[in-house]
Amino acid sequence: MNHTHDLIVIGAGAAGLTAAGGCTMYGLRVALIERGRMGGECLNTGCVPSKALLAAAHRAHAVRTAARMGVIAGEPRIDFAAVHAHVQAAIARIAPHDARERFEAMGVEVIAGEACFVSPHAVRVGERTLRAPRIVIASGSRPRLPDIPGLADTPHFTNETIFDLTTCPEHLAILGGGAIGVEMAQAFRRLGAGVTLVEADRPLAHEDADAAALLLGTLRAEGVRVLAGIPVRRIAATPTGIEVALADGQTIAASHLLVATGRAPDLVSLDLAAAGVTVGTDGIVVDAHLRTSARHILAIGDCRAGPRLTHAAGHEGALAVRAVALGLPVRVDYSALPRAIYTQPELAQIGLTEADARAKYGEVSVTTAPFADDDRALAENNAAGFVKLVRARGRVIGVTIVGAHAGELLLPWSQILARKASVFGLTGAMIAYPTRSEASKTAAFESVRPLLFHPLLKRWAALLARARRA
Repeated sequence: MNHTHDLIVIGAGAAGLTAAGGCTMYGLRVALIERGRMGGECLNTGCVPSKALLAAAHRAHAVRTAARMGVIAGEPRIDFAAVHAHVQAAIARIAPHDARERFEAMGVEVIAGEACFVSPHAVRVGERTLRAPRIVIASGSRPRLPDIPGLADTPHFTNETIFDLTTCPEHLAILGGGAIGVEMAQAFRRLGAGVTLVEADRPLAHEDADAAALLLGTLRAEGVRVLAGIPVRRIAATPTGIEVALADGQTIAASHLLVATGRAPDLVSLDLAAAGVTVGTDGIVVDAHLRTSARHILAIGDCRAGPRLTHAAGHEGALAVRAVALGLPVRVDYSALPRAIYTQPELAQIGLTEADARAKYGEVSVTTAPFADDDRALAENNAAGFVKLVRARGRVIGVTIVGAHAGELLLPWSQILARKASVFGLTGAMIAYPTRSEASKTAAFESVRPLLFHPLLKRWAALLARARRA
């Protein structure tokens, strides 16, 4: 076959950019196809704008609550148009890292257009047909819209459009109690909007129950109305906005609606059947080596069934480089996959939650170190939260952290769960005082206390003491 490239990558988000850039650095001829904006969802409509909006909201909350530390400021005045400009500026500052010009300078052929398979080794883009022995699908995901009567006919936002707002909603109704819904609930509430969060199941259902309760309690204390376990019956437009009718008879009148009910793989127009690629109920089916049913085609990032997180996508992109450019065997392992919700308090998780661990292992040990015992947290008058370790069969299998900067505190635990460091090593580490990292050291110490002070070691210490007294 007359190949035009060594590798074709479909999608220029975190996964595709990593795969394309890495393979090009090894000298491969790479074509990168993107029909939208370079950088994908994370840069343009996900991680970056949401964290920028949250940063503005957290500043507003700091001003609003400064009096508790003796700083008298009062209610802040929110210039929402300036907040919008701040969000867009954050995207613009990061965009050059993902820009077409950067990747073309590296040697990648970047092609704007929609990709469509015409055979297992050939992809059509516009008038061109590209051929390669290896292909990587990294087409990303799109908002998953629930099948609710009236939704399609009612104006609504998703995470792809909510950051276009230049005025603050009077009352924002949010459907979905996952990470996106909860983050946006706190952000818009702190920036002055009334907010009602509706979740048909349990909000933050995949998170540790204790940590979720703390975070949801904070949202309620800040004025977010949280309605849990109530399905939506219908949605309709009204002269003043929208109306959400719930299954229990309640109605919510709001000025704006955000649908944050998850994301689905974006496979539109690819014609995967022509490539011999199998698609399941939640995306492209891959094996532990990221191979599709057509073994020369890899699927990475949000388009495949699995976790939809930017760092997971980037990690898979790096694995694709090893597999394609170097021919090395790769295997994806998400037992030490971290995730974080960037509210205040932050909620961070790596490995199994306590509930998931008990379901899998039965007997587990749980150690909790509250930030109420951490000197830095007390000095900052921000001691809500804890570090929770879950152990089974002698090793840590899950860590939950809820509190200020929780996501930043996951790093040592990612090393420990990946077996590149040890709990005993953390107990003996010198950690700067005062820092919140001391809570992790405390939790580690308490989790191995029975071993450190084992009866045999106590007996040995007594023998040494007796010998020294002789």
